[in-house]
Amino acid sequence: MLQDSFKRRFSYLRLSLTESCNFRCNYCLPNGSACDNKAAELTLTEIKHLVKGFALAGTSKIRLTGGEPSLRRDLCNIIETVRGTPGITQVAITTNGYRLNKDIDRWLDAGLTALNVSVDSLDADTFHLVTGQDRLPDILAGIDRALALGLAKVKINTVLLRQYNGNSLSRFLDFVRDKPISLRFIELMQTGDNGQFFAAQHLSGRHIINQLTAAGWQLLPRLYNAGPALEYAHPDYLGTIGLIMPYSDHFCDDCNRLRVSSTGQLFLCLFAEQHQNLRHLLAQDQPDALVDFLQAQLQFKPLSHQLANAQTGQTRQLAMIGG
Repeated sequence: MLQDSFKRRFSYLRLSLTESCNFRCNYCLPNGSACDNKAAELTLTEIKHLVKGFALAGTSKIRLTGGEPSLRRDLCNIIETVRGTPGITQVAITTNGYRLNKDIDRWLDAGLTALNVSVDSLDADTFHLVTGQDRLPDILAGIDRALALGLAKVKINTVLLRQYNGNSLSRFLDFVRDKPISLRFIELMQTGDNGQFFAAQHLSGRHIINQLTAAGWQLLPRLYNAGPALEYAHPDYLGTIGLIMPYSDHFCDDCNRLRVSSTGQLFLCLFAEQHQNLRHLLAQDQPDALVDFLQAQLQFKPLSHQLANAQTGQTRQLAMIGG
């Protein structure tokens, strides 16, 4: 398995399919998407070669991200290709939910095993303010559809925003009371483009944890191949609540994931100053060469990001790589 100089092992790949997004979230793309590299996106064949190499290196979980991955017309073919790669046992997608209600059946038929949907508010008006899209009822219907179809791993991602959802915990708790959903609050992260917004809206997840523990919620053990969330459960609730707090101490100690952009750039860290181009290894089916490249580059992976020092690297906004 891939391993860096700090003995961390990597079994999880986050693969961006596009930088394009059709939402205008105020913390990411308030002026809309200005993607100018659609013609340079990885092809299905390149994705096949990429995933085969990562699988050979011990990767078992792949998350498809964006931008908004459902804007790729060949998304079902990509899911099917990834799921059909020997060694890959989990294929997840992170989506804004725009096409969820229409397409979840097809995604599951193609082999999708897990779903993450971004829902930053359960109030329709606030959701519209944050995302620029008045689509909350349809997105929630898509989540219900995924549950009705038997998808076992359904998660909601909620970016903590002081003004918009900072005092909405009770509403989110009511939502997961009777739904087997993992709802995760994600601390707003500073990027190259959102410094002023970050200063006004950043909110620590610690106050959520304090409220949960006071109400009897218990921290669950972290599962193999899981992301960085601290997951809490309560016997009176079908769902769980997670916290992703990148500004907490030792957040990066258990890092187990790598990222590849939609144009074939390896991100050793979400906020790295430099990225490594691996696209030259994807034109042909040469998984061994890709594994050697990845292992060599991992020796340069830093111990931690430098977000606490406001160092955001080359990440202008999260649509570049999907978080």
